[in-house]
Amino acid sequence: MICHGTSDRQVQAIAERVERLLREHKVRPAHVEGRRKGEWILMDYIDFVVHIFVEEKRQFYRIERLWGDARQVDVSHLVKAQT
Repeated sequence: MICHGTSDRQVQAIAERVERLLREHKVRPAHVEGRRKGEWILMDYIDFVVHIFVEEKRQFYRIERLWGDARQVDVSHLVKAQT
C-alpha cells in the first residue's frame, strides 16, 4: 500500500491507525522504519508492505513507478467502514 499525509504528524497518525486495525486481526509488522521522523514510514508485514509518505516525499521518490504493472486494489471502502 502506498499513501501519503500532509504533515509528519498525519503520516504518523496514519501508521498508528494501520497498525491498530491490523493488530485487531492479529497481524503485526515484522519491521517498521521511519516512525520517529514521520516523513516516510515503511511497515513490513512480510506478505505486504505499507509505505506512508509526507506528500512532497511521495512525489519526489515516485515509488509507484516501481509497481506500475501491479494490480491496483481500491480499499477506500474498508477505511470508511472502520471509522
